[in-house]
Amino acid sequence: MTQKSGFGAIQRVIRAPGDFLAGATYPFRALILLLRSPQLLRSAVIPILVNVGLGIALYCGLLLPGWEVINHWSSGLSGGVEQWVAGLPTWLNRVLGWLPTGATLVDDLLRWLLAIALLISLGLLLVQFGAILGAPWYGSLAEQVERYRMGQLPSTGQISFNRALRDIGRAIAFQLKKLLLLVGFGLPLLLLNFFPPLGNLIASIGGITLAATLVFLDFLDPPLERRRLPFRSKLGLVWRTLPASVTFGLICLWLVSIPLLNLVMVPICIIAGTLFCCDYALPKLTNEALTKTSEV
Repeated sequence: MTQKSGFGAIQRVIRAPGDFLAGATYPFRALILLLRSPQLLRSAVIPILVNVGLGIALYCGLLLPGWEVINHWSSGLSGGVEQWVAGLPTWLNRVLGWLPTGATLVDDLLRWLLAIALLISLGLLLVQFGAILGAPWYGSLAEQVERYRMGQLPSTGQISFNRALRDIGRAIAFQLKKLLLLVGFGLPLLLLNFFPPLGNLIASIGGITLAATLVFLDFLDPPLERRRLPFRSKLGLVWRTLPASVTFGLICLWLVSIPLLNLVMVPICIIAGTLFCCDYALPKLTNEALTKTSEV
């Protein structure tokens, strides 16, 4: 048993570079599959239209006002420092004359960081609301992809009113647990920004990691939820599918954070997540987990 475990570990190390690169390719594989399958393309039209409407609302309601706030806040920093230095005595002004230039550089850096944070936040909102509003179509889309990849779907039992209520409860619980994950890790990361520059660096890396994890959970959820997996098992797959999960989460996060492009990327990332799940996540699960249909 120990020899098998050691051999498996060696195999994982050997495959790691290939898996790391492979994780980033899944959205592009999904796009190719979508373009080659008219049935999938038809199934993706409605959720894309839903995303377009939702994206317009988010851009008008949050992006434009947010961008104005960023410009107003960041421009005030360098101007305030310049005004303060100008009011100093001549000798002190000469000593601290570099401060306005430094403040301008910090101003530009903060503007870029805040702009990236705004785009990532809007991307996450688009994914969350888009997944809720387009859930019926995304479920059908994921089923078609899984049937194409695996040849069949797991039995989910008889459909009933009580089953539907439990499914709604599980969906709400899934969103709440993701919210707890976001708050539990996001708030400490936010507080680290008060300890520059190391705190800003840690907060930025941690924030991107957290956002990529949430995106990973969202795009792999349809096939995993079909198997009634608990939230902890879904979250554990982030670790168990390393390093492919890292590049998959990051590339999907990047794609859903690009304005306008993200309006069509959510359905493609759902397809990508289902393909990734079939190739990487499902083989990591035990037979009990794959066949478990009880309400966890």
